[in-house]
Amino acid sequence: MSKFKSQGFRNTFRNARKGFRLVLKSERNLRIHLIVGSLVIAGAIILGFDVVKFCILLFAIAMVIVAEMLNSAIEFTLDSYYHNRYNRMVGMAKDISAGAVMLATVVSIVIGCLIFGQAIIEILAKGSLF
Repeated sequence: MSKFKSQGFRNTFRNARKGFRLVLKSERNLRIHLIVGSLVIAGAIILGFDVVKFCILLFAIAMVIVAEMLNSAIEFTLDSYYHNRYNRMVGMAKDISAGAVMLATVVSIVIGCLIFGQAIIEILAKGSLF
């Protein structure tokens, strides 16, 4: 048994939306990732990617956004617990979580370059976009 009252299915989604809005308002990098992700999705639609390539791109975009959200959660939690005071271990934890975001971003960029690079090469070989 939990000491917390069950919040129900509807409230779970309400809290998740609230969390997403909070991170959108507070994290500039997340907004940048969402804009770039939207441009990637638009490019994939324009180039007519098949379902598999589209899903790979969606997964890569989601991986970066989830990593950024977890990084923010870690940072907020540590800042709250330590009252924004410097602590070497807190700094290390924040650096590690930022490194996870960077790794997810670099891997996503590589995935995008491979998928879009192949599509661009095919377009150049044909001679036109349409």
